[in-house]
Amino acid sequence: MQPAAPHITDSRLAALCSEQVKQAFLEYQTEFREISRRARQRFLERDWQGSFADASQRLHLYSEQLNDLTGALQTMMGKRFEERQVWVAIKAVYSSLIAQNPEWEIAESFFNSVTRRIFATEGVDQSIEFVDPDFDSPPTSIAYELLRRRSGKSLKGLLTEALTDSQSGGFDASLWECLEQQVEDAAERVLQALGASDEYGLEMISTAFFRGRGVYLVGRVERDGVQLPLALCLRHESERGISLDAVLVDELALSILFSYTRSYFRVDLECPYELVRQLRALLPKKPLGDLYNAIGYHRHGKTELYRDFVGHLRQSNQKFVAAEGTRGMVMLVFTLPSYDVVFKLIKDRFDYPKEASRSDVEQRYRLVFEHDRAGRLVEAHEFEHLRIPKSLFEEDLLATLLRDTAETVRLEDNDVLIAHAYVERRVRPLNLFLNEADEGAALAAALDYGQALKDLARSNIFAGDLLTKNFGVTRTGRVVFYDYDELCFITDCNFRDLPQPTTPEQEMAAEPWYSVRENDIFPEEFKRFLAFPDSARTAFYEEHGDLFDAEFWRKIQAKLRAGEIPEVFPYKAARRLPKH
Repeated sequence: MQPAAPHITDSRLAALCSEQVKQAFLEYQTEFREISRRARQRFLERDWQGSFADASQRLHLYSEQLNDLTGALQTMMGKRFEERQVWVAIKAVYSSLIAQNPEWEIAESFFNSVTRRIFATEGVDQSIEFVDPDFDSPPTSIAYELLRRRSGKSLKGLLTEALTDSQSGGFDASLWECLEQQVEDAAERVLQALGASDEYGLEMISTAFFRGRGVYLVGRVERDGVQLPLALCLRHESERGISLDAVLVDELALSILFSYTRSYFRVDLECPYELVRQLRALLPKKPLGDLYNAIGYHRHGKTELYRDFVGHLRQSNQKFVAAEGTRGMVMLVFTLPSYDVVFKLIKDRFDYPKEASRSDVEQRYRLVFEHDRAGRLVEAHEFEHLRIPKSLFEEDLLATLLRDTAETVRLEDNDVLIAHAYVERRVRPLNLFLNEADEGAALAAALDYGQALKDLARSNIFAGDLLTKNFGVTRTGRVVFYDYDELCFITDCNFRDLPQPTTPEQEMAAEPWYSVRENDIFPEEFKRFLAFPDSARTAFYEEHGDLFDAEFWRKIQAKLRAGEIPEVFPYKAARRLPKH
């Protein structure tokens, strides 16, 4: 590619560069779809290693494409690479080029990623960014058949048709194990939730959702005008065939399935806009950004989050305040009480005894982004160069920000500029929840805290700091982990039995009398982190006492090191159907 001639007109340069951006986006779009489409064959072949490799490849695809594009544009534009006037024209031409693309909203975010990388814009710049979308919906000339409605058959007949219609996400009947019995069990679960009737309707999204070793067919079931969300959860655990593992028939269960604490689905689709709106109809409490994230468009999910946040700021009269919970030793966390996210900033200096560096913390957040979050790690969106009016900050918070995060936060006129922040969904800190909850809720949270540790372990994650202040409770009552500054891989830890003293001097020693290396972990010591009510503590010991045994952790390590990929189900064991 030849560098742009110095005398080339702005309009000609804009045409060339906008075409270059469009082609880069189309390449990304094509490869994204190709990887997503492979999920079906991976499932049929039970190629789990290949499936996880595809998920990882797709995560990095966006940044790789941006890197190549930025270099190509710099070569093409030469000294005019950072001429804002040219980029204003490029944006206008690019908008016309993507007008007929069924993924136009993803294409807009792609363009924003380019210009923000080049200009590091503080705040936003409407002239070179799609702050508000240029379009309201996909092109009307493109037909989408996202929903497949079935009726006029028995409930078992409808379920069988949904599961076996390969044109709508299902799998041919010859590929199933015990299909008839599993359908009968599934119909019984639906009857329990919806009640008996002479006629049912089934409306399913006509593409399957693949994640990990599971496949999910999603839609709604209807009886006499009453509708419930529905997910049919499929597994392929043996050569005998595909099995129907669980049936989810309520909004709460589907909300957990599509949680912001889980890795992204791979979905063979043409129009994310339409799919997200169909999912929103099933899960009206889910923000659009969360649903875009769920199907793998995390960069556009961040765009939707930002747009929603700015819209909320225009209507809110509240101010940012320090987030509830114990003050962080590494991160400074604040929130807007009326908006369901927290902003996390890395402090300039960490409190004693924390010894990690800023780059260590950033690396752990990247690890969480790239790793299987197993329903227990809160997704963190990384934002740079935020500009927020100074008047929106409570005075004490602003003073703390300027004192403790001066390398990240500065004032400019009447605005607060934040160079780097992580934005996460807000959850109730577990230590606060336990203090205010009734006995039943505290017991459930304590037991789920133990299950969270086990789910993380099976996905090769050790939380590091197990204090309850580092965990939170979601809207759905699940315990999740959100403090990542000591997070590490299970396979990097050395789980040891606590040495027993053999002399009075050892028994009375204030400090450990035995050698302790950097990665040594003594599970017997975990008990001191459990600030639970007495009744919850007793139940925890009964249910999760194996967490205090080093051998429990070593067995998980052995499986991980042997290449096993333990299953962490996105639903409780009680949701699973009987095995036949």
